[in-house]
Amino acid sequence: MEEKTVNALRWIVEILTKNEIPYRIGGGFAAHIYGSTRSINDIDVSLSGKYFSAIIPEVSNYITAGPKHYSNEKWDCDTLSLDYNGQEIDITDVDTLRMSNKEEIEWVQVKDTYRRFPGIMMSIEGVNVSLMDPRDLVAYKKHLGGDHQLVDIESVEKYIADKN
Repeated sequence: MEEKTVNALRWIVEILTKNEIPYRIGGGFAAHIYGSTRSINDIDVSLSGKYFSAIIPEVSNYITAGPKHYSNEKWDCDTLSLDYNGQEIDITDVDTLRMSNKEEIEWVQVKDTYRRFPGIMMSIEGVNVSLMDPRDLVAYKKHLGGDHQLVDIESVEKYIADKN
């Protein structure tokens, strides 16, 4: 894992932990930890948007967008985007997060659909991190399009099978 990614992970987790903010890291970062060979582009953090105001004073120098409402054909949510020394961190309000399914014919409330299991605490480069459960991650990624999602799904499913 690149040094900038480890440094950004340590920084954001320290802020979240200090403020006692429950969160989960998902997306490609979590898939990478569960075995995907795809490089890490960003750190996707989901938490309740009610905590945005608690972290903004500590992250204000790194904000690239938000907090704001973001909506396109795939996503509908409140977000906060950061760039910590070259590493992108996307923080999403799980309470508002909706995504359209692959066919883009219906909206799915992510919190209700992909939060069936508690987060998994794992030490990553010496940082205790709350990751999205791999079963929720696979279910979530199956609704997303793109070959990179297939790479992640295959790797995470192998991780699940190896753990059983």
